[in-house]
Formats: sequence, C-alpha cells, structure tokens
Amino acid sequence: MAARWSLTWRDRPPEEAALLNPAFCGELIARATREYERLRAAAFPLPLGFLVLPLVLHPPTLAKLPGRANTTFATWSADNEALLVELPERTLRLRPISREALLFLTQHRALMVDAAGLRTGEKPIRLTAKLATVTKDVDDIRRAAGLLGRWFANQGAPVQILQTMGVTP
Repeated sequence: MAARWSLTWRDRPPEEAALLNPAFCGELIARATREYERLRAAAFPLPLGFLVLPLVLHPPTLAKLPGRANTTFATWSADNEALLVELPERTLRLRPISREALLFLTQHRALMVDAAGLRTGEKPIRLTAKLATVTKDVDDIRRAAGLLGRWFANQGAPVQILQTMGVTP
C-alpha cells in the first residue's frame, strides 16, 4: 500500500489525486486545528490530526458525525461502534496522505508543528474564502473538519479520544 502513495501525482488515479491531494487534505486538517485552537487556546494534538481524514473522507462516517460539537463523545462512539471498528485500519491507510498534507502545510507555513502539537502558522490558509465552484459533498467535508476540531476541543485528553475510537497513539 505504501508504494501506491509514493507514485508521482501524474501517475496516481485521477479521482484519488483530486480528493487526496495535499492542499485539500491539508485544508481539512487546518480547519480542525483552527477550531480546536479557537476553543481550547491550545495546540491541536498531533495524533488527533491523523484522525481528521479517516473520519471526514469516509462517506458512511461523515454521514454519522454529529451536527453539534457538544454531542456526548462516549455516547456517539457507542452508537457508531460498527463504523469505528474500521477506523484504526483507515487511519493507517491514510497516514501517508495525512503526513503529506502536514508536510505541505508546514512547508507553506500554514501550520507549525511543535512539542504541543499543531498550531496555525504565520501564513494560515484563508478558510473563509468562497470558491467559484464547489459541491455540496466538499462543503459537507469542510464543515465536518471544523466540527471535529470543536468536538475534540470539548473532550478530555487526546489519549482518551484515541482509545474511544479504537486507535492507539
């Protein structure tokens, strides 16, 4: 599987290159980071950054994410246990994409990584910009990424979030 992600962009299947490109995936992680920072006034824990893509890019999981960040995390996790069974594997499969997105963001100084986690960089992505053409699906994914940042900010320690979702740090 790792060899697939090492292909040049022109050699990747077009639909994968479009959805999993570092700019778009980075934007999703940046949205979660910004919302987490806004509520917690703290860095977004790096391990949680690796949960963003597996949660928002998986249509069945995206459809089941709560509509509000004050939804009880443990209850939601218990109600959606069937979806979360596959989350550790999805997280591992998307880890190279998440890394590539984080590298893209840090190279463009949109995010910084330090010992505390992810922080908005000196040249943040303009997340409020309206694009000329966008689909409802992409809007839903973007909204969900911001929601994850707020939702995670309302939870306990990152290790508890990861354990509840079945992902080991």
